[in-house]
Amino acid sequence: MKTLWQAAGAEWTKLWSVRSTWWCLACAVALMVLTALMLGGAAATDALRAGRTGVRVTASEPVVSATSFVQFALVALAMLAITSEYSSGTVRTTLQATPVRGMVLAAKALVVAPVMMVAGVLSGAVATAAVRVVLSGDLFGGLVVLPVGEVVTDLLGVGVFFALVSVMTIGVGAAMRSAAGTLTVVFMLLMGLPLMLMMTGSQVALDASMRMPMFAGLAFMGSTENLTGGPIPYPAGEGLAWLLVWTTAAVAAGYAVLRRRDA
Repeated sequence: MKTLWQAAGAEWTKLWSVRSTWWCLACAVALMVLTALMLGGAAATDALRAGRTGVRVTASEPVVSATSFVQFALVALAMLAITSEYSSGTVRTTLQATPVRGMVLAAKALVVAPVMMVAGVLSGAVATAAVRVVLSGDLFGGLVVLPVGEVVTDLLGVGVFFALVSVMTIGVGAAMRSAAGTLTVVFMLLMGLPLMLMMTGSQVALDASMRMPMFAGLAFMGSTENLTGGPIPYPAGEGLAWLLVWTTAAVAAGYAVLRRRDA
């Protein structure tokens, strides 16, 4: 029987042996850069129109806000790390090689999480550099700045957020066992259901939507430009706690289904 590290090694090989991994990562970088430039340009333009010349836009701020859209490129990659095995039937081989089913799930999470964290940090760094280069000129008022401490904190936050959302996706994938089902459930958890709750106008529904994964992640990253139109009404630590709760619940659900049902 394989050890956890041997199982993780096998998952690492499977992840990097398919073209979809590279395509998803390339799309994530491109989407991060384009979205950050759009959001950063909008923020700088609004400040200029309002005559707020003393306002400064940190180059990584629009990168944090862009995660609301970029996350789905990496969700697709995390989803394929498990659902592709069910669609092809190779999950049977995986479970024969590693009969301890919890170890299979742990190995996938152990590989996907650091890959997504690095992808988040690097794509965020590229986008931050692009925002700084393109938007720091006179056309946008020279309002974009690059404080190293804030930028490093923002990029690490983006990496942690992508890592946790990807592990959550692994859990949902183990429970749903299909790409369509996994993508639907994760989309509803991240964006669909929170926005539906917000549109009800109920304070209770609004409070509930703020504790769902995407808004919890934005709170953790300190985003001030997000789909709510303002900052999330609780601190970063609480945002991380809610994000961990959702990730743990998804992995627990995935493990329960993986343990009780045949491949």
